[in-house]
Amino acid sequence: MTAQELPMAVPAPGLPARVRIHEVGARDGLQNESATVPTAVKAEFIHRLAEAGLTTIEATSFVHPRWVPQLADAEQLFPLVSALPVALPVLVPNERGLERALALGARRVAVFASATESFARANLNRTVDESLAMFAPVVSRAKAEGGHVRGYLSMCFGDPWEGPVPVAQVVQVCRALLDLGCDELSLGDTIGVATPGHVTALLSALNEAGVPTGALGVHFHDTYGQALANTLAALQHGVTTVDASAGGLGGCPFAKSATGNLATEDLVWMLRGLGIETGVDLDRLVATSEWMAGHLGRPSPSRTVRALTPRASQAASHKEQ
Repeated sequence: MTAQELPMAVPAPGLPARVRIHEVGARDGLQNESATVPTAVKAEFIHRLAEAGLTTIEATSFVHPRWVPQLADAEQLFPLVSALPVALPVLVPNERGLERALALGARRVAVFASATESFARANLNRTVDESLAMFAPVVSRAKAEGGHVRGYLSMCFGDPWEGPVPVAQVVQVCRALLDLGCDELSLGDTIGVATPGHVTALLSALNEAGVPTGALGVHFHDTYGQALANTLAALQHGVTTVDASAGGLGGCPFAKSATGNLATEDLVWMLRGLGIETGVDLDRLVATSEWMAGHLGRPSPSRTVRALTPRASQAASHKEQ
């Protein structure tokens, strides 16, 4: 990629110098695909993402195959990528899932909670309190094994059944997850309805409740085109962990209106323009997303991938020679 094809870096005051991208394409991005993606393709996808400079790549989920058939190959996939020099967190829904993950050497795990009763019922068939009780031994065992635990919290801004979610309600569940022992939280805008002011209000309320900004990441969907604006609001508040999905893959099987996650390429483009370091090679990342789009049989929804694909493919080819 030449200088003419990069955004001009114009740092803005008050923003972090570096952002850690928590790449979710291999798990959240692929989990809803109707056609089974071969294990070897998933493994190569993760390897390519690592080669592009991503240092945290969510690999898979140890859920029951009936829940998420696309990720039924977790036991086969994880050994194919576990030697990579990157963090490879995996989703574990319960104690059985944790046992399976620990048996393969996984030490970075995530649990998936809900800020609303309706989504907790739809996703976990439990109330919010019942789901937290289910996660308690999972978090405790993972920590006892020297692991790192991320707590995903969905429906932080809006719920398709309940509408706007009160900030205090989200804060209460976040506080409960931290009290269980979670090391970090990911605030999910599952149906993509958040706007920047709402993001700032929630982050401020969490700080007032004793939740440090350093323990927070953000996970935005782009349903209404607000993901980058919401990310910028979070960066202005001091957040330095942002979830994104290569090529904009993914959505939510329990929220039918949700479109894909924030595309990693779109995020990297904005961060480069702000002079924020990520360590990501955008050429390689775009080429990787285009490669995966070919396997899925449809173009990437990422605007940056579409804009840079011809140039990125050529640049990545030159780098490999």
